[in-house]
Amino acid sequence: MAGKMSPKLLKVMERAKRDPQLQFLSLAHLVDEEALKAAFGRIRKDAAVGVDGVTKEQYGEHLDANVRELHQRLRNKTYRHKPIRRVHIPKDQGKTRPIGISSIEDKLVQDAIRDVLQVVYEPVFMDCSYGFRPGRSAHDAMRALDCALMTGGTSWILEADIKSYFDSIVRKMLMELLQKRVADTSLLRLVGKCLHVGVLDGEEYTEPSEGTAQGSVLSPLLGNVYLHYVLDEWFEQVVRPRLRGKAYLVRYADDFVICFQREDDAKRVMDVLGQRFQRFGLTLHPEKTRLIPFDRPTRWQVDGKGPATFDLLGFTVYWRRTRKGYWVPAFKTRRARLRRALMAVADWCRRHRHEPVKEQQATLRSKLNGHYSYFGINGNIRCLEEVHHWAERIWRKWLNARSQRGTMTWKRYQALLQTFPLPQPRIRVQVWGVP
Repeated sequence: MAGKMSPKLLKVMERAKRDPQLQFLSLAHLVDEEALKAAFGRIRKDAAVGVDGVTKEQYGEHLDANVRELHQRLRNKTYRHKPIRRVHIPKDQGKTRPIGISSIEDKLVQDAIRDVLQVVYEPVFMDCSYGFRPGRSAHDAMRALDCALMTGGTSWILEADIKSYFDSIVRKMLMELLQKRVADTSLLRLVGKCLHVGVLDGEEYTEPSEGTAQGSVLSPLLGNVYLHYVLDEWFEQVVRPRLRGKAYLVRYADDFVICFQREDDAKRVMDVLGQRFQRFGLTLHPEKTRLIPFDRPTRWQVDGKGPATFDLLGFTVYWRRTRKGYWVPAFKTRRARLRRALMAVADWCRRHRHEPVKEQQATLRSKLNGHYSYFGINGNIRCLEEVHHWAERIWRKWLNARSQRGTMTWKRYQALLQTFPLPQPRIRVQVWGVP
């Protein structure tokens, strides 16, 4: 993180590390032309366009002049965030997730602000938080969970789900929480402009009074700040000291579980957690928030699988018996995520079935490798093999549908796979260490 940072941000980071209680009075000047150009370089070439229809390539044709003019508006306090364009991407069970797409110019401002806030907050964020932080990943969260289950004497799991988290953040409370660390009114005003924006969903225009736009560059960090105070700090400083047994919080963005050693501790926290969240405008999903027993099975239990399971970050967590007879926590792809992956492959193959086979194979290889990179953790090879198995059959089905005569026989398809193979599944990430 520090190696790619400007000298100005490095100084702020060093001060933030030295004094976790420090309030920063002057930060807005860090959102300068250099920071805006650096933000432009981080935008993908194929980034989706906002409501103004301007692409990265078009904005970059006169980058110096555009950035100079944008910076001048920021200094004069005449900058206005354009409405975000909302699109809907599929989720489980036919549901969709709304994603907000900002204009290229607004992405530059959001990214530059994020850089500043990140160096201010990284030193105070807690070890239990893993989402959208430099040097941390979902796999690190799974490793922390594995460690808590293996060594912490965990007997109960509180599995929580926050309803529409990013849409429910109370903006006034978020700004008040930001002021605990940031006292620069100019920077806070800029954050407010990125929050209070209209939404264009098709032809419908709305101005939400709460929440942050999912998909914006700044939202993940603001979401982390909110839950840092609402959950992480509260749990570590208020809850844990009052418990009778051990307890561990593992959080990735708005997904989290709490591991407990004692049932009475788990029930006490379950009783107060909803009330704590309500104070900050958040609601726990009543059907997806539950307390489950998760004792390690006894050595003499002969079954190959333990009784309870829970889900986190696209994985189902369960107890499994090793060849040596030990019970260890294990992770496999959640069935709903597996179905979603195969549906995405099928939809793509259907829409692109008339493209050259070589081009189809290149995209399918990329999609499968992306799936393997995330879900390819040790112990999960069977789920990877299932995805590979069905992906091959789905591709053959839609290649066969290119012609009404249906000439893609299995023999011909096997010969095609010799020339254009799909990547074989393999384990790419070590999450737990027991063989």
